[in-house]
Amino acid sequence: MALERVQEYFKKFDLDKRIQVFDVSSATVKEAAIALNTKEERIAKTLGFLVNEQPILIVVAGNMKIDNHKYKEYFHTKAKMIPFDEVEKIIGHEVGGVCPFGINPGIDVYLDVSLKDYETVYPACGSHNSAIELSISELEKTSNYKEWIDVCKS
Repeated sequence: MALERVQEYFKKFDLDKRIQVFDVSSATVKEAAIALNTKEERIAKTLGFLVNEQPILIVVAGNMKIDNHKYKEYFHTKAKMIPFDEVEKIIGHEVGGVCPFGINPGIDVYLDVSLKDYETVYPACGSHNSAIELSISELEKTSNYKEWIDVCKS
């Protein structure tokens, strides 16, 4: 259902036909890189956190990890991921398919500067076996991001 939601969402950008659906899992960065025949760092992984009990999403390059100090400096709170079993209910997509497209209302999206190292990246599309290749400007346009931030380890 979430894949269909993302496909519908992308129709307004005329990008829905570019979504790729795989016969294999793309739920992890490693699996997505294999399915797409690309490097892990080009997978745009979307991480869900709670900031003062409000959900946010941060999209980062696949080879990056959140730097707790940078995160706390920016958000003024400790990094607290959305509990695994609550992700789908809160965000609207299952774990392994979380992306900033077609999400539930009221969720702020941030893009990490680690993505700027690549001309194109591959975010998921709502399911554990889908992705789309987007330029950074297309990601900006389609993600409804709030702002670029720097919260990953160098």
